[in-house]
Amino acid sequence: SRSIMYQDRKKIQVFITDDHPLAVAGVMNLLQPYRDIQVTGTFNSGEALLKQLKQTRPDILLLDILLPDINGKDVAAAVSHHYPAVSIIALTSLDTPASVKNMLRNGCKGYLLKNTDQETMITAIRSVYQGQEFIEPQLKDKVFDEAVFYKKQMTEQAPDRSSIQLTKREKDVLDLVLQDNTNQEIAEKLFLSIRTVERHRFNLMRKVGAKSPLGLLKAAVEFGLI
Repeated sequence: SRSIMYQDRKKIQVFITDDHPLAVAGVMNLLQPYRDIQVTGTFNSGEALLKQLKQTRPDILLLDILLPDINGKDVAAAVSHHYPAVSIIALTSLDTPASVKNMLRNGCKGYLLKNTDQETMITAIRSVYQGQEFIEPQLKDKVFDEAVFYKKQMTEQAPDRSSIQLTKREKDVLDLVLQDNTNQEIAEKLFLSIRTVERHRFNLMRKVGAKSPLGLLKAAVEFGLI
């Protein structure tokens, strides 16, 4: 149910949890050529994964949603709660916006489809390792389109846009966040410290009631901020 290999801490350590051996082998084959990534554990159930996490923890967890014992959503919630340093990327065949949002709400930092290409998977792992969120490009468009549709359907329940007041600096940060800039990149472009950028992002998310960058995108659409 698992394989723990020699760990080179200079590399991005990856655990794979999936009950289909061919899927695990396929992912390992995709990652094998990259010297900065090392698979250090494979698991065929949520229980086996959680047991091993008590001993060793990876940087990245590639997590199937449909596991035989514990729902991937619950595994993600448990891992993000007990081991917040482990960044989770859902790796699944489920391609609905609801599934994406559900996994992100339960602590995932990324969402990939099992038919994704090698370049996208590597980009996702490196991006999430660096503290960013990554959603399969085609799904990101779907989630965005759903947010736009949701905005059009809002009637008497629409929030009062005038109740949200953003400072000029918050608007600058929001624009750069929505362009997929990291905190480091935003700090460099606005000549601010990373701590200041983090404070602005926190204030933005608090004001619009968002819990993640994806939630911030949705709220920006809903409130007419973009």
